[in-house]
Amino acid sequence: MPTALDSTASQAPNATVATDVAIIGAGPVGLMIANYLGLQGVRAVLIEKLEKIIDYPRAIGLDDEALRVFQAVGLADALLPHTTPDHWMRFVTSNGHCFASIEPRTDEFGWSRRNAFIQPLADRVLYEGLARFAHVEVLFGHAVESFTQDGSGVTIETADVNGARRTVRASYMVGADGGNSFVRRTLDVPFEGRTKPNQWIVVDVRNDPIGSPHVYMHCDPRRPYVSAALPHGIRRFEFMVMPGETEEELSKPENLAALIRKVVAEPDKVDYIRKRVYTHNARLASSFRVNRVLLAGDAAHIMPVWQGQGYNSGIRDASNLGWKLSMVVKGLAGDALLDSYTAERRSHARSMIHLSEVAGDIFAPTRRFGIKFRDAFVRTFNLFPAVKRYFVEMRFKPMPRYESGVVLLASTPRKHGWLARVLERSGHSAPGRLFGLMSEKRESRLGRLVYGRDPHCHSPVGRMFIQPRVRTVGGEVVRLDDVLGNRFAILGWGADPTFGLSEQARAIWERLGGVFVLAKPDTQLVFHDDVPAGVIAIGDVNTRLKDWFTRIPQSVVLLRPDRFVAGVCSPQQVSQSIVELAAKLHLEMATRANAGNAAGAASHAAAAADNGVVTFSTVAGNARTATAATAATAGA
Repeated sequence: MPTALDSTASQAPNATVATDVAIIGAGPVGLMIANYLGLQGVRAVLIEKLEKIIDYPRAIGLDDEALRVFQAVGLADALLPHTTPDHWMRFVTSNGHCFASIEPRTDEFGWSRRNAFIQPLADRVLYEGLARFAHVEVLFGHAVESFTQDGSGVTIETADVNGARRTVRASYMVGADGGNSFVRRTLDVPFEGRTKPNQWIVVDVRNDPIGSPHVYMHCDPRRPYVSAALPHGIRRFEFMVMPGETEEELSKPENLAALIRKVVAEPDKVDYIRKRVYTHNARLASSFRVNRVLLAGDAAHIMPVWQGQGYNSGIRDASNLGWKLSMVVKGLAGDALLDSYTAERRSHARSMIHLSEVAGDIFAPTRRFGIKFRDAFVRTFNLFPAVKRYFVEMRFKPMPRYESGVVLLASTPRKHGWLARVLERSGHSAPGRLFGLMSEKRESRLGRLVYGRDPHCHSPVGRMFIQPRVRTVGGEVVRLDDVLGNRFAILGWGADPTFGLSEQARAIWERLGGVFVLAKPDTQLVFHDDVPAGVIAIGDVNTRLKDWFTRIPQSVVLLRPDRFVAGVCSPQQVSQSIVELAAKLHLEMATRANAGNAAGAASHAAAAADNGVVTFSTVAGNARTATAATAATAGA
């Protein structure tokens, strides 16, 4: 099969292309999903109506969770030269006073919390990453004309720029085709939400005429604007379009110069890249799955740009969906596993929409009352330092927390009393959105007041696990995920997590291709007698793992391939937890289905072996390691 970069490969124009997963849209989300599936040995076809990836800047903010996903597909090192870490966001009054600066300095997930980046170069990194996989193909210049699905797959009809038609038959299809998604509209999935009444003109320039670092949000009531430093000498300006103005009028040289003159002394000497007017939307698909078709990225949710969460939310979708699709396609897990995608991702995407709207309310209120409320609110920062820390350290940002899906948590219905209903009804006002967002952190005082006590509020289950630096037995200090790989892992602190493991649990874990990891103080790593064969030992270099386990009574954590905590337990409960996790993954259904999937499973295993990744042999029902590096790590 042709490589990803050879999209003009020779096939009969009307030939049917058979694949495991078809991805519609070669934006960052589609490209990321294709990279993940490629690493897992899953055949994929990426279909894009444009003739090449978009080469102009769009998103400019990358968070630590998204960087961790780039790391997972082996592309973080290629991306880093196009990023600026520790990129703060500063809110400035009309007279130049900085009243708030968002400066999160944590690196709990292994990377800087806020980063500036150049999206076209990031997309290029993802696209070129597909060259690693002979079983992944990209069809540029192919528009999807129609698709139908049945009980065994999806049939997609495409046409290229010359009108030549091609049929793609896939087991599953992912619609990652943007906010105006053809896939979502064809499925008739409601896209609920609202469109903001104001527009913004975005101006990107080369040879940065200002040069100062970070992002500045100028809260000028006459015309709010943004000035953002980006890598490689690029700067972005964003100006609110006032009532009665049009893109055509603002793009005229004299009018554009008047805008730029607010921030640049000589606008005639500015080196423009592009100018474009945007409307900010806040919308969410009612479901991210319709049978064998799934929605991801902007096709599933769109949000205002103010916290840079549109791009990052799409990458979270790719990370959540990629490993689940891989397991289902290989016959390792039942189709019902894919239902957990909507259950886990939709609620957090909604929270990110609320976060983005609140940031817009603070920066650019649309009413005079909103301006007065904002100004009065920020004046409290000097009176109440704790309130200021809450905002400048981004403690208000809702972190992903899965309360259902592939997590070992007892179901607890959320209280929905009168105060919750009041906040819902006030969601179209700035104060209502602010307090509604704050209440979504259910462990907070406001969250408890609105939704009642949450018995799992302090549990790490359903949250992303930390990524500290650890030492391997070979002496190398690396990020934790580089040891774990894209697979399930059971990590125990200070004790062998395999001691007393039942035969049933061991068979399940082998089927999953999971690894056992023993974490210990770094000083103890040279002692090997407490590390049995088949267990990876790591040293806790900065005591962050020890600190993490100090906060919970359990000493063993079950980690999913996307590094979310599936469960925690004591060493004597490991076998029971593995069996419970198998049920969440619908492995019993997969076992019965394997009889008809042996040939396909063998092809997946061979494809993944060519790419040096851990694969699953559904023929034998055992995990095997297809890379010398992984074998060396396990043997160590």
